[in-house]
Amino acid sequence: MRLPEQQTGRRPLSDKMRSVLVVFILFLSTLVVFPQSNNIKDLENKRKLALREIESTTLLLNETKKNTSTLLSRINLLTEQISSRQRLISLLNQEVAAISEQQATTEKEIIILTANLKNQQKSYARAVQGIVLRKQSGNKLLFVLSGSSLAESLRRMKYLKDYSEWRDNQIIDIKQKQKTLEEKKAALEKSKAEKNALLGNREKEQTNLQQEEQVHKQEVSDASKKQKELQGILQTKQKQADNLNAQIEKLIAQEVERQEREARRLAEEQARREKLKRERAERAERAERARREAARTSTKPPAKSEEPEEEEVAPKIERESPREREEVAMATPTVTAENFKLSSNFAANKGRLPMPVTGSYSIVGRFGTQQNSRWRVTTNSNGIDIQARSGAQARAVFGGEVSRVVAFPGFNNCIIVRHGGYYSFYGNIQQIFVKQGQKISAGQALGTVYTDSDTGNSQLHFQLWQGTTKLNPEPWLQK
Repeated sequence: MRLPEQQTGRRPLSDKMRSVLVVFILFLSTLVVFPQSNNIKDLENKRKLALREIESTTLLLNETKKNTSTLLSRINLLTEQISSRQRLISLLNQEVAAISEQQATTEKEIIILTANLKNQQKSYARAVQGIVLRKQSGNKLLFVLSGSSLAESLRRMKYLKDYSEWRDNQIIDIKQKQKTLEEKKAALEKSKAEKNALLGNREKEQTNLQQEEQVHKQEVSDASKKQKELQGILQTKQKQADNLNAQIEKLIAQEVERQEREARRLAEEQARREKLKRERAERAERAERARREAARTSTKPPAKSEEPEEEEVAPKIERESPREREEVAMATPTVTAENFKLSSNFAANKGRLPMPVTGSYSIVGRFGTQQNSRWRVTTNSNGIDIQARSGAQARAVFGGEVSRVVAFPGFNNCIIVRHGGYYSFYGNIQQIFVKQGQKISAGQALGTVYTDSDTGNSQLHFQLWQGTTKLNPEPWLQK
């Protein structure tokens, strides 16, 4: 008694090959889905950041009083808000497109899985039907014993065992495919819901953008009517900024020169001590040679070395205490290592430095030269202006030492912090929490940002320097 050809192992092998092919296709599609998922997650994070920027700007706008002196600040805030809103809408569009692409991939996977599952179920059903029709389950022993030889009977016995395992594996495989198919369908429904939510958000943000553009247009119109007055305000602020820039450049140059001078002094002191140390060793060696020579040629005790000569050469060293000698000897390597470490760590943290203000903020003044055609004024800044909420604190962007605490007209109290070969400047401070020469850590509060009682404005002016070279702070800060 023989089983049909379709039950002798060929169909199980064919189904296995088909399953492997489906798994391979799904694996290839997974390689596409994973980057898509990462891209969607990245877009979602950027969208949340843009939303936080919009929320911060809205808070600052609500706190800024509407009068002539704040018109420019309000226009800058609105410009930032519109820019953030446009970026948000662009990110929403990208996120919708990415989800649509992911949906198309998932739908293809569902089609492949469904077709494969149906074929596998039909194949399994035919195999089970063949067993029922031929009553193979009741004639297994007869099927084995009816072999023409012992070898054939053993082969039939192995076949029955393999066939039974195949049936069990088919059941497991079918159940797994059904589960995977259900998960794919659930993921598709979820992505459709996310896409619909994003489309709703996009429509709402577009409406908000139109409203903000109308407000911005009205603010600009109001400002245009007071152009001469605003030009005067801008020119006054630019003069103050120019004076500040000149003073900061001078202070930074003095600080760099002082550090270089101190480093040279310590290096020269160390070199002098090393030279005296070598000379002492040479004299001691000469005296020892003379003693040995005298001992070999005479029974008389050797003459003492001329120690007074050493006293004359380095009397200062002998008068110093051991503690003083240790401090001077170690001064150069300690300072050099500290500066090098601070500078290296500071440079390595580019793009990760914390914002120099606490709470909500908005950058309303950019680094470098800005051409303002509307007000016919060219402004230049060595740093950025960050608008914060009333009561916000200025905080150190990195660990270091307070180098200077000074006051400048139009910028109130100002603080310079040295980070090895880098310097950070914080202007428009009201209450100061630190003092010159104090060691500070990253994020430590330096003082409260000055708030103008007439306008409600709280702006911190922030600069960043590498030696005497001014840097654009924005790429260094984490937003």
